[in-house]
Amino acid sequence: MSTTPENLTAHAPRTVVVIGGGQAAGWVVKTLRKEGYEGRLVMIADEVHLPYERPPLSKAVLAGEADIETVRIAKPDEFAALNVETWQPDCATSIDRATRVVTTRSGREVKYDRLVIATGGAARKLPASVAKSAHVTYLRTLDEALALGERLRSSQRVLVVGGGWIGLEVAATARKLGVQATVVEGAPRLCARSLPEDVSRFLLDLHRANGVDVRLNAMLLALEDRPEGGVRASLADGSTLDADFAVAGIGLAPHTALAVDAGLSVDDGIVVDEFGETSDSFIFACGDVANHPNAWLKRRVRLESWANAQNQAIAAAKAVLGVKTPYAEIPWFWSDQYDVNLQILGDIPAGVAPVLRGSLEEKRASLFFVEGGHLRGVIAVNAARELKLARKWMSQGRAVDIAALVDTSKALA
Repeated sequence: MSTTPENLTAHAPRTVVVIGGGQAAGWVVKTLRKEGYEGRLVMIADEVHLPYERPPLSKAVLAGEADIETVRIAKPDEFAALNVETWQPDCATSIDRATRVVTTRSGREVKYDRLVIATGGAARKLPASVAKSAHVTYLRTLDEALALGERLRSSQRVLVVGGGWIGLEVAATARKLGVQATVVEGAPRLCARSLPEDVSRFLLDLHRANGVDVRLNAMLLALEDRPEGGVRASLADGSTLDADFAVAGIGLAPHTALAVDAGLSVDDGIVVDEFGETSDSFIFACGDVANHPNAWLKRRVRLESWANAQNQAIAAAKAVLGVKTPYAEIPWFWSDQYDVNLQILGDIPAGVAPVLRGSLEEKRASLFFVEGGHLRGVIAVNAARELKLARKWMSQGRAVDIAALVDTSKALA
């Protein structure tokens, strides 16, 4: 659905300001121009790089196989053709909703007709009482990934704090580079918030088989500099671990301060409706920072995924122009570790035993979560084709036959 040029010109905002310069921001500006918006477009971003994708940072970029040229959302000449005023590096410091003016750290001001907040988030930091070493790094930006990759290639041992997705991808990349890796995780299993026990166990076995020393139920008390160089971790059980440096991957803190100060509704992210509109009808938000009602999950959620950053941004950009297309996609996430591609689609309901097709031991399996004869969620291990088929069934609301799901002698289709 697209607006007609006459319609658009009559009702189009004169100035649209986008705060943020990541994947969601990139898709907002691309979509606005694609939909025919010809007004003033300002993008305020604290990084020097034009918008890029983040998933490769912990994988290909870290391994030295990709750089800014391969992760951009648009090539520089394509981006230039969008005619965006890029205020970079700069940072929005306040939003005056009464006058509709954004002020930046450098003192610049811009008056908006519509504003889109796509500020994403920052890597969560370890408490200062724990991280007492200079050798603790985080991974969120392209520059951090490039610096971390260089550091890995000149190191022998790395300590990874956190057994979530980022931590595990960093550990896998470290092993690929021949670096010894230890993962310390405070929970009793890996990726405990997003995976059922058998898949957590599969990941544990995968990493241990690739030479990673994984410590579960490991409460970190302190990271301190060693006199001879590097870092020493002290754990609650009295043990210590030494490494050249530590990488902490303990989650994302959404950048909501600007929205809070402006008086917008915030609750684990900036609260938006299904079109990306905030509690102020002139302001929209999308991507990692936005908390939206998800039609599939039937609850509000803030999603940190590539698909959400792109597709919610497209819906919000259209809504800015008055084209109301609800963002109602089935949540989808993936991770690449060693020779394993793991994808998660939909909901993984607590207490629902999965229907297993294939074999986790053989690294090719699909786990189907069925409620009332319908698929609610899927976890696919090296089974992208089966996940694609499941997505089609879930979108259609088609009932599934459990016996057919587990019968590997017949194609799933």
